[in-house]
Amino acid sequence: MSVDPEAPEPRWAVPPVGGWTSDDLDTLPNLPPHTELIDGSLVFVSPQTVFHERAIDYLKWQLLSVAPPELEIFREFTIDVDFQNRPEPDVVVVRADAVEGRRQTRFPASSVVLAVEVVSDDSVTRDRETKPVKYARAKIPHYWRVEDQDGRTVVYVFELEPATGAYTSTGIFHDRMKVSVPFPVDLDLTAIMPRRRGADPQ
Repeated sequence: MSVDPEAPEPRWAVPPVGGWTSDDLDTLPNLPPHTELIDGSLVFVSPQTVFHERAIDYLKWQLLSVAPPELEIFREFTIDVDFQNRPEPDVVVVRADAVEGRRQTRFPASSVVLAVEVVSDDSVTRDRETKPVKYARAKIPHYWRVEDQDGRTVVYVFELEPATGAYTSTGIFHDRMKVSVPFPVDLDLTAIMPRRRGADPQ
């Protein structure tokens, strides 16, 4: 009679006293792609939806097409907010002088002009509450939150209010988004949808 060997139990990284730090994301072995650090804890990404993927692609390439040369656009790239927070915006606009080399893995928050989060089922609280507070404290001047509402794309736009140090809403956009800061952008939000006619938007 043969006995199948027992499957090894998964080994989870045990955080040190005080939690992980921003530098640990570059040295911890076997971390899943797109792991973030929030308040010293590792946050893993769940499988993403078609909407999430297409929204990120659309926004990145549209912003690249109109951004001034002194700015660079990246998707899913971490930023250093502080030693215990290294979130990964879905799209991030940074000053070009912050790009140091091909092996670079993060940007300082001070170089970020715009952070964009595309909301997933598992990231609603982080994208609506946790991350905006941290981005505002890091003085990132612009924050966009992108959501799928019943098959339609909605973008919530926020700008940092210098007097309070908090974000204030400057617009909610359906179908078309036209803003002048941080640079002029005119987006057809209906383009973030399945390419095949008649495909279920859900």
